[in-house]
Amino acid sequence: MKLPFLSTEKLALGLDIGSHSIKVCELKLTDKTYSIVNLGSIILPEGAVEDGSLHNPEAVGSAITELLKNLKIKHKKIAISISGYSVIVKKIHLAVMEEKQLEEYITAEAEQYIPFDIDDVYLDFQDLKTNSENSNSTDIILVAAKKEIVDEYLSMLRDLGLQPVVVDVDAFALENIYESNYPLNENVAIVDIGATKMHINIISNGTSVIAKDIVMGSRQLTEQIAEAFDISTEEAEALKIGQTPAEDKQEQIGKIFTSICTQWVLEIKKAIDLYHSNKANQQLDKLVLSGGGSKVAGLIEFLQKETNVPVEIFNPFMKMLKNPKQIDTEYLNNIGPEMAIAAGLAIRTSAI
Repeated sequence: MKLPFLSTEKLALGLDIGSHSIKVCELKLTDKTYSIVNLGSIILPEGAVEDGSLHNPEAVGSAITELLKNLKIKHKKIAISISGYSVIVKKIHLAVMEEKQLEEYITAEAEQYIPFDIDDVYLDFQDLKTNSENSNSTDIILVAAKKEIVDEYLSMLRDLGLQPVVVDVDAFALENIYESNYPLNENVAIVDIGATKMHINIISNGTSVIAKDIVMGSRQLTEQIAEAFDISTEEAEALKIGQTPAEDKQEQIGKIFTSICTQWVLEIKKAIDLYHSNKANQQLDKLVLSGGGSKVAGLIEFLQKETNVPVEIFNPFMKMLKNPKQIDTEYLNNIGPEMAIAAGLAIRTSAI
């Protein structure tokens, strides 16, 4: 997806509504550089959001209101993103057409590419303009999102007095914020590990070539650790990220870690293998982790060993201006990987 045009236009407030927590990020543009204005997160009641669907909109709405109030955010124009079963992202190969002709074709023929009834979804697309002098065909990214799910979010936000202006897809929000911080001539796999979902987006020379959601996440680890030692989820979370020393629990935690993270690695390897099957001559340069699951102790080393690809943690604020008097540097470094999607949404303009 294209990066937002750098202008003096006001940016939207990035609101990432996950299954474990809500993250908010407010940025501004200063001389073509993003500056951090405000950010924070709040934990959601368990089950309030599942697989991208609002199961308890009242609880989610209350959490958003509390978060914005605590951070003293007055901004009303909101950018959100969706993921999970309700959204399909597909790359299709078509003959080059004028934009109006392409729009008419997508509207008429989209049903052959997506498993939903065309009347039940919102459609969007982007021409990646991959045609060349020797080819009169191009790659198109087609996105279909279930109206029922999208409308639930829009209704909830409007009931809170907020104005949703952008509905994005998690993978593209990640791509946009990555490309605003890192070189575009790399082949990189961005893996965002949330509580219940893992997003994999492989970018080759500035173009997304693979984008997929996997229904598994770091909550699996927390729940198994809590069950194994009969402790609270808060205590299990502290053990999971290495905040609490494992001590005599180390061996059993290691077994749980290996079991769960091996499942993650298998899915990541599938995406990498698919990438290599289409881009045999373009080696994957690195794997970049974001999301709360990226904090799991030992995960970087485990992934590097299993994939033979360099692994690093995503810093979405790397090139942004920060005021340490307003936002603590240690807090920013700690929360950074979890804020990647919110930051990707926060670089969208609020114009509609």
